[in-house]
Amino acid sequence: MIYSATDGPRRAMASFAKLALVAALGLAAPLTSEAASSKSTSHIVARKAIAAPEGASGLCHQHAWACKKGGGTMPDRSVLNLAGQINATVNRRVRPVSDRQQYGVEEVWALPTTRGGDCEDFALLKKKELIAAGVRPQDLLIATVLDRKRGSHAVLVLRTSSGDYVLDNLNSRIKPWRDTGYSFIRMQNPQNPDRWVAVLAGGVFGA
Repeated sequence: MIYSATDGPRRAMASFAKLALVAALGLAAPLTSEAASSKSTSHIVARKAIAAPEGASGLCHQHAWACKKGGGTMPDRSVLNLAGQINATVNRRVRPVSDRQQYGVEEVWALPTTRGGDCEDFALLKKKELIAAGVRPQDLLIATVLDRKRGSHAVLVLRTSSGDYVLDNLNSRIKPWRDTGYSFIRMQNPQNPDRWVAVLAGGVFGA
């Protein structure tokens, strides 16, 4: 999901559409007791099951490693240092290019090509490299968000015992999810990464 300066009106319309969808989801999915009691938590809390985002429906079939479970845990300090290195390296190495430029369609979730990739592609590559480095796949969750300008965006969430952190192609420093200012819409289910859950937290949601 990459926009240029000439995409202003289209981006604004898409953002309003996203917010309308999010509002509908919020009305249809009241807080669970778990979510209601954890507003101060440093972990993202799931509200309910939800369909995969556009472009991600065949993700597990194409990249089985992106949805598997297993492996051992790593100390938070070690995994955060590793994540910081991989986040910065991938951001330097991969050139941003939209799916429209590369594939001729709006949404394709894939690993970056030699031409580059968009935000989902960055997140997928970071997840792949962190799994190869020994991080548990279920602690690496792709999430879709609205950025600070209310544009559609995707990031990789790193789950640790101390909280959830965000690896972002727009920032080479990983941050706690609440510090991004993003509105989190949905993410992979930590218990079953081939499925997705609604989040509706942070940013415009305030929760």
